[in-house]
Amino acid sequence: MPERYPSSVRTSNPALSGNAFNVGLMPAYGSQSMTVNGTINKTLILLVCVLATAAWTWTQFFSTRDASVVMPYLVVGAIGGLIMALVTTFKKEWAPMTAPLYALLEGLVLGGFSAILELRYPGIAMEAVALTFGTCVCMLVAYRTGLIKVSQKFMMGVVAATGGIFVVYMVSMVLGFFHIQVPGIYGSGPIGILFGLAVVVIAALNLVLDFAMIDQGARNGAPKYMEWYGAFGLMVTLVWLYIEILNLLNRLRDRR
Repeated sequence: MPERYPSSVRTSNPALSGNAFNVGLMPAYGSQSMTVNGTINKTLILLVCVLATAAWTWTQFFSTRDASVVMPYLVVGAIGGLIMALVTTFKKEWAPMTAPLYALLEGLVLGGFSAILELRYPGIAMEAVALTFGTCVCMLVAYRTGLIKVSQKFMMGVVAATGGIFVVYMVSMVLGFFHIQVPGIYGSGPIGILFGLAVVVIAALNLVLDFAMIDQGARNGAPKYMEWYGAFGLMVTLVWLYIEILNLLNRLRDRR
């Protein structure tokens, strides 16, 4: 199969950065190495972890319909998820333990956040889930068939766009501390919807870079534990994509 990506793949996902799979010596003779199928299996396990805790916070919210009940879960999930993400990024060999913990903690956030919006707009959560998985499948097919080629220009474009989005989010967060809002981008007007759609597109394109990085890791014979690390990196992008799709649907519903 001809390569569809440069020998050194860059991605804006910090978990799957260009040197993510450069973990030193190759596995010893006879030891297991990373495979794409193994990474897919690990990703499915992480998805189950996310769904389990998401269902928990979802149930807790709808049993009372009080947002204050699930707020502690959201705070613990957000802070704990960030800590686990950082630990996993810097200690890749711990991924078999930290990646499931990250998924469980993120599930608390996604379940609570989704339930709150679901109460406001019934059906929005299932729409977001369907669109997220549908987008993931489409991006995987586009990558596998070569419809989207991971060239150097493609990588640089996606990384630059993702970096720009990160800067906008950070600036708006800092300005928020001074009660200054960036006009338009978070609203339900045309600017806000176009911005939200652009972010969703960039998040989806990041999936292609993640697929390429995982593919490259398997080709390079990375250690077996890197399957968990690859699944973790893919999960980071999926969580981001789901949240952005949910936010976009929320803006579209606000216009009605």
